[in-house]
Amino acid sequence: MPTPNETAASTVLNFEAAERIYGDVVAVGGVTCAIAARSFVALVGSSGSGKSTLLKMVNTLVTPSGGRVLFGGEDVTTLKQSQLRRRVGYVFQGIGLFPHFSVGENIAIGPRLAGEKLARERIAELLNLVELDPEMATRMPDELSGGQRQRVGVARALAGDPELLIMDEPFGALDPITRNALGEKVRELHEKLGLSTIMVTHDMAEALLLADRVLVMDAGALVADSTPRGLLAGEGGAIAQGLVAVPRQQAERLAAMEAGRA
Repeated sequence: MPTPNETAASTVLNFEAAERIYGDVVAVGGVTCAIAARSFVALVGSSGSGKSTLLKMVNTLVTPSGGRVLFGGEDVTTLKQSQLRRRVGYVFQGIGLFPHFSVGENIAIGPRLAGEKLARERIAELLNLVELDPEMATRMPDELSGGQRQRVGVARALAGDPELLIMDEPFGALDPITRNALGEKVRELHEKLGLSTIMVTHDMAEALLLADRVLVMDAGALVADSTPRGLLAGEGGAIAQGLVAVPRQQAERLAAMEAGRA
């Protein structure tokens, strides 16, 4: 299992005392950790813990107030934006499709901004990857269900063949069945495409089921770094275990109901 002490050769991303301060508010307070190549990392915590702010430092939507973020050994703030956007796929919270662009145009927007044209065949391939009919390329976003729109969002994030996929609460607005199916699809694509993936979520059950490694944030600090198995065994401290307690208690109640005890 990857740890923060792995060699640079196996590391895709490094946070080095990364912080973000807004006036008197410390959103992220000096986080240091390394993300191994091809790992699937879940970043969890309550609202306001700093997890989304930390994630957005990766693609410079948020600039560190101190410290730095290294992607492939390079400070992300020194990379050309077009290069960074190509190498880092981003799945937005709330999907974020352009309503006046067709599905195909939405998928092709990243390469287009980099001065490249995405071939129709490539758009069809990406739609197939996320289990959508290639004929949907001509549809408008408002013709799709929420789950279909988020699949398009994933296809858009993969359009530039990224090395790293970052996702900020990607399934939060979806119903449980659609959310579960999309989570499994993203994990499948992570393996199939050899991606490195970081997913922000407030759902500990989702983190435990999808990720190889779980980072827990609280009040801008990284307070736990463990595996799903380790967290279920009681590792990570009080804050992490408080988050684990929710799906555990739900599972216990369901088991009791099934056994006729409740």
